[in-house]
Amino acid sequence: MTQMQQIVLSRYCDGPPVPEDFALETAPLPEPKDGQFRVAHVWCSVDPGTRSRLSGGDSYAMALPLGKPIDGFSVGVVDASRNEMFPVGTKVFCAGGWKTHSIQSGRGFIGQVPDAPVPLSAWIGVLGVPGLTAWFGLKTVATFKEGDAVLVTSAAGPVGATAGQLARSWGASKVVGIAGSDAKCDFLTREAGFDAALNYKTTPDLTAAIAEQFPKGVDVLFDNVGNEMVNRVLPLMAMNGRICISGQVADYNLTPEETPGIVNTKPFITHRVNMRGLVVFDFAREFPEALQTMAGLLASGKLKSNEERFDGIAAMPEAFCGLFRGENFGRRVVKVGAES
Repeated sequence: MTQMQQIVLSRYCDGPPVPEDFALETAPLPEPKDGQFRVAHVWCSVDPGTRSRLSGGDSYAMALPLGKPIDGFSVGVVDASRNEMFPVGTKVFCAGGWKTHSIQSGRGFIGQVPDAPVPLSAWIGVLGVPGLTAWFGLKTVATFKEGDAVLVTSAAGPVGATAGQLARSWGASKVVGIAGSDAKCDFLTREAGFDAALNYKTTPDLTAAIAEQFPKGVDVLFDNVGNEMVNRVLPLMAMNGRICISGQVADYNLTPEETPGIVNTKPFITHRVNMRGLVVFDFAREFPEALQTMAGLLASGKLKSNEERFDGIAAMPEAFCGLFRGENFGRRVVKVGAES
C-alpha cells in the first residue's frame, strides 16, 4: 500500500454541517522519520466539539483551514516505526484525525491500548475523550461529593451517560438525565442506572418537570447542551450548586448573535452557584488512573456504553452531520481499517 485516504474540509460550515462541506481525498502514505511511527487506524470517531473549528473563526481551538484533514480521535495498530517505545504491532489510541493512517511522535494525546477485555473501539469512546470528559468534568470541575443530586443534559450521549453512571457509582443521592427520545430515556433508567429521565421533546413543561425531580435543588448540573439549558436550570440550583459546562451542542451551529444569552444570573449570588468549563486535556497527567478505573468498570459490566458503528471512511461526514440532527444514540465510530 502506498496511499491513504482522508476527509478534508472543502468549505466552511454555515449552520448545521452537511456532507457537502467535506471531501474524501487520497494522499501518499506517509513514512515515519526518526522517533516517529505510523498508525493504521481501525476506528475513528466523530465528535460534536469538532464543529467549533469548521466555520473559519477561532473558538477555544483555532479554526481549521480549508483543505486540511478533519480532527478526530483514532485507535489502531502501529504498522511502521522508528520509535522503540512503539514497535510494529502495538495497539494505540491517538488524535489521528479522519484518516486511514497518521504519523505520531509519542507525544500529545497518545497511549498504548492495555490488554483488557473490552472492544478496541471503546478506547475512543467511553475509555477515550468522552469518558475522560465525564470523569474530570464531574470529579474535578464540578467537585462532585457523595450525596449530590445530579442533573445531566444530553444524557444518552457518550459523555452524559458516562457522567451519570459515575455519579451513581460515587454515591449521588439522585441522578436525572435529559434526552431526546423515549428510547434514550429507557436506556438511561433501565441500563445506565439513572433514577429518572426526561424527554425534552415531549415533556410539556421541562422546567417544572426538572423542579419536580429536584425539590431541594440541583447540586450539580453537568451540561452538554448550551446556554438555553443553563439559563433554564440556574433558578433551580441548590445552595452552593455547581455547573460543569462540558459541551454546547445546541450552540455550535449558531453565530454569536444567534446564541442565547444567560440572564438568570441571580443564583450566582443568592445560591453561591459556581459555573466552570473544561478542556479535558488540562488533566492529561491524571488520564492513566481514570482510564484504568473505567476500563475495570466497563469490563465488569458496571459501566454501560452505547455505540453506533459506521463502515468505511467515506461514511464519516454523514456520521458527523447526524450528530446535529439528534440522530445519534451513543458514541458514533467509523471503521476505517482492519484490526489485524
